[in-house]
This record gives sequence, structure tokens and C-alpha cells, in this order.
Amino acid sequence: METSFYYYILLFIVFLFLKNYLQKFNKRLPPSPGPSFPIIGHLHLIKKPLHRTLAKLSTKYGPILYIQFGSRPVIVVSSPSAAEECFTKNDIAFANRPGLLAGKHLGYNYTTLVWASYGSHWRNMRRIASLELLSSHRLQMFHGIRADEVRSLVSRVFQGSNGGEFQSLDMKSTFFELTLNVLMRMIAGKRYYGEHAAKLEEAQRFKELVIETFELSGATNIGDFVPALKYVGVTGLEKKLVILQKKRDKFTQDLIGEHRKMQSGSVSEQRSKTMVDVLLSLQKLNLNITVMKS
Repeated sequence: METSFYYYILLFIVFLFLKNYLQKFNKRLPPSPGPSFPIIGHLHLIKKPLHRTLAKLSTKYGPILYIQFGSRPVIVVSSPSAAEECFTKNDIAFANRPGLLAGKHLGYNYTTLVWASYGSHWRNMRRIASLELLSSHRLQMFHGIRADEVRSLVSRVFQGSNGGEFQSLDMKSTFFELTLNVLMRMIAGKRYYGEHAAKLEEAQRFKELVIETFELSGATNIGDFVPALKYVGVTGLEKKLVILQKKRDKFTQDLIGEHRKMQSGSVSEQRSKTMVDVLLSLQKLNLNITVMKS
């Protein structure tokens, strides 16, 4: 009985190897760093940091490289001209997004603009983003926010050197905070870092959500590349993502509720429109059109 079990496992591994080999043989694929192993592909070649490993492989095998992260085929492009061709002539072929675990939970089951696959839904979201949120006119309206945040940053750096002594400043985190303040003032009309930030509790919630989102969305989930391991519970990453998304939903819903109250109030016309206001106006307009049609 035990011998038969190992015999079937051996047959299964041979089947996977032959299937993988025949698929490659029948396709015109770029150079690859040798044959891939069943189940794990070329994962045994990957070491941290990932970008240096890929750079070494590209130097050895060429600017366009085919490797397998477990069951997922990956094309590594390190040539500027080839990258340009991927995003111009062949942009539709590269438009889909991989179905990673982070996209399932943080991307509302792959329905947001970042995670959605190419299709009518994605094109509609892109249209809204390019025409309503990120148009030249809309970005020009937010010019004052960008200028104000840059002035605030320069003032902060200047104040730090008032004593005449040299002081160190972590520019990476400083520019990160600048970027988030600009984005959140454009999106919701609030800043969460530095002076004149939102309420302490709300600002702290936002900072914790940002840190947690970057940590979990950037975490490697082996189940994304070896599907068989999804069912054996190798990590608690999915549970953490579910909890994080509930926190994000609560924070976002509070912001939306706050902006709905502002729109119904008497000061709605005096203040500049944020991206949340624009989307709420579009939602209201769409509801009105639907009611009129019915």
C-alpha cells in the first residue's frame, strides 16, 4: 500500500514535469534560466533582495527573461525599448493584473482600478479617473494644495536649522509624509502629518492604516505562487488582511459620511471640492438619471 502511494506521487511529479516542458516547447518563449522544477518553478533561484536577483538573471540571460514563480509565468523586462513596446504596441496583452491575495481583500475582490483586469469595468473606472479626478483642469484646481505643502516642508526644514547647528533629517520619511498630505488633501481635504493635522485620534488611525497596508500588501504569500498551499494554512496573512480591510472600510465610510453632511450643509458651496465630493456628486447625478428613466 505504501509502495503504491509513492508510485502515484512519482507519476504525478513526472506528469507535471512533462506538462510544463511541453507547454514551453509549444510556445515561443524568451530565454529562461534552465528547466523549472514542478510546483515551485524557478523559486529556488530567487533570493532577497528580489530586484538584485532579477538584475543578475537579466544580465546573464538577456533583457527579456522568462521565469516561473511557482505556477505563475513571469516575464522580466529590463530593456527600456522593450518596456516601451510592452506599454504601447502590446499594452492590452499586459493590461491584466495577477489575482494575488492582497487584491482579493484590499482590492474588493479585484474590482478597484489598481487590481481589476482589463475589460469594460476597468475602462469605465479609467474614464472616471481620467476625466473627473485626474484631468488637467482638476489637477490645476489642486495646485494651491501642492504649493502649500511644499512651503510647509521648506519651512519645517528651515526651522530645524535655525540654531546654526547641523541637524540630520530623514528625507525619505519627510517626502513620504509630504506625498500623503498632498494626496489626502486632494482626496478628502485633510492632512494627517505635521502641523494643522486632523484630530489626533483620526490622524493616528490613518497612520496605523498606512503602515499596516504597506506591510501586508508587500508581504510575500507563497499561496499566490503555489496554489496547493492555499488550503494548508501556511500563514495567517489572509486573516490579517481581512481585519485590515474592515478597519479601512470603517475609516473610509466615516470620511464619506462626513462629506455627505458637508454637502447637505450651508457651507457646501463655499469650500473647494475634493475628490470624495466629486465622486459623491457623480453618484447623486447617476441616481437622479436612473430615477428619471424609471
